Amino acid sequence: MKKQSASAIGIDLGTTNSAIAIWRNESAELIPNALGHYLTPSVVSIDEHGQVLVGEAAHSRLITRPQETVAAFKRYMGTDKVITLGSQQYTPTELSSLVLQSLKADAEAYLGHSISEVVISVPAYFSDQQRKQVQLAAELAGLDAVRLINEPTAACLAHSLHQTHDRRFLVFDLGGGTFDVTVVEHQQGFVDVRASAGDNQLGGEDFTHQLLAFVCQELERSPETLTLAEKAKLVAACERAKKQPQNPVTIELTDPFNRTLTVTNEQLDTIWKDTLTRLSQPLRQAMGDARISPQEIDELIFVGGATHLKQVQQLATRLIGRFGSMELDPDLVVAMGAATQAACRLRDEAVEEIVLTDVAPFSLGIAASRDNQTGIFTPIIERNTVVPTSRVERFYTLHDQQTVVNIEVYQGERLWVKENIFIDNFEVKVPENDKGKEAIDVRFSYDINGLLEVDVTILSTNETIQKVIDRSPVGITDEMKAQSHARLARLKIHQRDQLPNITLSEKLSRLYEEKLGWERHRVEELLLSFTQILETQDNELIRQARTEIEKQLKELNL
Repeated sequence: MKKQSASAIGIDLGTTNSAIAIWRNESAELIPNALGHYLTPSVVSIDEHGQVLVGEAAHSRLITRPQETVAAFKRYMGTDKVITLGSQQYTPTELSSLVLQSLKADAEAYLGHSISEVVISVPAYFSDQQRKQVQLAAELAGLDAVRLINEPTAACLAHSLHQTHDRRFLVFDLGGGTFDVTVVEHQQGFVDVRASAGDNQLGGEDFTHQLLAFVCQELERSPETLTLAEKAKLVAACERAKKQPQNPVTIELTDPFNRTLTVTNEQLDTIWKDTLTRLSQPLRQAMGDARISPQEIDELIFVGGATHLKQVQQLATRLIGRFGSMELDPDLVVAMGAATQAACRLRDEAVEEIVLTDVAPFSLGIAASRDNQTGIFTPIIERNTVVPTSRVERFYTLHDQQTVVNIEVYQGERLWVKENIFIDNFEVKVPENDKGKEAIDVRFSYDINGLLEVDVTILSTNETIQKVIDRSPVGITDEMKAQSHARLARLKIHQRDQLPNITLSEKLSRLYEEKLGWERHRVEELLLSFTQILETQDNELIRQARTEIEKQLKELNL
């Protein structure tokens, strides 16, 4: 495969689905995967031959092979959680790298050349540690994440290309695992982020889990007593029901439950009440931080798959006082915006007049003492400060003859540092002096990628100590990184041209397990027929059979 100078590639690494796009011919162009689809499920599975499956084939195996398949692992980015697939354990970062590797392969096959530099979107409220894990996942996938862009900012950037007049947007971004609200102004070529708020542990998965809890209650079963296979079937049924537009919603439960549950809109409002309530707090915080009222919002933009839920749209519409826009596909707009940002970075003529400003999504500060109490968080850069930025605060020694000051850096919004997220610490030597006589200036400089630089100046000597906060993930040594590379290198990746066949086989296997009666019998016929045709190794015959079987499944509504 030939090499190419830097392309404007943008990636939306999602909790539920991921997408990749390129900026060319003066627009963001979505890149299809091996199946011709723009969305790739963020699901990873290891098959019986020890080969990795990513995407729709893996998604089908959530039902048939739950012990060897995992989804929604992005929610655990930045934690110590490990996930067992078969006989091996993987970190959420390693699994995310497999999704990125799959997207990279799709892009290279589509474009005909290799890619390396990409812009990757992250939830606006992702912590410093989570952002570093995304950078590491890209590195493990053979990509260089030259820029991280907040998802709502990316979405607004994509929308702003279509604007010919000044507008103020509120981006309501509810994905599978994260929620962000961002207030953005578009003025004379400037895309200016005014404020962001959110919850990186709130998303569409929570609606599914609450529906699952309701189903378990109806079945008089505790979730803890379910086998992995039973739970996978119930989760899949809840996912399908969640997406139904009709009222009431029906939940079709397959073997071994063999029941159909009916849920009215009123019941759904009750089931999802707590999750819907959690959505309102970040929205109010973003509006408050931007110091604007709902009446000053010109357009409400929905981003993320979970915004298709009627209850979510109704909540946002009620709080903002206007209907939301889905002019661009909420599932794909972030990848398009990330590609647009990549074009801005490469100074593409079609977007050279766009100037993007972003904000720090959380406060950054140090531990200090006040009123004889220690461990108090003192912000230096407050949340929603426009970045890049540089801010300084002055501090004083605590006791006589103090010779060392410990600078502890935290992020968060709580008064006590123990309730915030620890980032890093280092010691600074100061001259002996009486309590409160020695002063130091602590300056934080924060760039567009979230790189924090700390400068400590001792006023009496004018000496400055500089500390760049390490961008490598906390606790990840070079040796551990090498182990991740080695563990992933041992995995066997299916050839890309085999994926349509594998995906259809896995789908038929899932349908056989789900269905009963005449439907199961029909799926059995199709599965046996396709298996026989695969054994011929005649690519044209296999392609024709695949097309015919997919047509029949569509006619059968399977």
